[in-house]
Amino acid sequence: MSGKPRLTYFNGRGRMEPVRWLLAAAGVEFEEIFLETREQYEKLIKDGVLLFQQVPLVEIDGMKMVQTRAILSYIAGKYNLYGKDLKDRALIDMYVEGITDLMQMILMFPFSPPEAREKNLDSIKEKAINRYFPVFEKVLKQHGQDFLVGNKFSWADVQLTEAILAVEEKIPAVLSAFPQLQAFKIRMSNMPTIKKFLQPGSPRKPPPDEHYVETVLKTFKK
Repeated sequence: MSGKPRLTYFNGRGRMEPVRWLLAAAGVEFEEIFLETREQYEKLIKDGVLLFQQVPLVEIDGMKMVQTRAILSYIAGKYNLYGKDLKDRALIDMYVEGITDLMQMILMFPFSPPEAREKNLDSIKEKAINRYFPVFEKVLKQHGQDFLVGNKFSWADVQLTEAILAVEEKIPAVLSAFPQLQAFKIRMSNMPTIKKFLQPGSPRKPPPDEHYVETVLKTFKK
């Protein structure tokens, strides 16, 4: 094995995309194995590789890690993206959990029935504009620093950048009332490791399409 982390998931964003973002932001190259069939998934379960019969699966430092939150915490700690002390970590955790709640809505959107799409999109817009983005706008304005926590680049910055771009794909003008977040997005997008990840040909995955949705449903349905 090359020593690079190895990621096993579908060839799409889903719950693995924040892991790809965090590794890329840390400047870490990784390998990917894409699930395409139920047989592949069942073999992983049979081999005892998936602790809770769930993906994502990340093989790193001799461990076979599952559970997205545990994977992200480990990567953030390993690559010094988890603050300087427990108080920083608590803030990072709070911000990340909030962003994850918003991202969960985006994650599930491609799986909504066509008749629910418009309502779900309105819900994403309403929550982003009224509940989630105002928090980060206020944080950045109050402390006047480039990053969310401790004036140091962290996991929370990576996750927020991913969320902003994901919401903007669906609602292009979503940041119109948030000048701090507009500036934050530009700063983060110009950081060398993130800039590289945003270029064509990087491991970043495109928005989910019908093929991705079909592959996920086919793999998990008995």
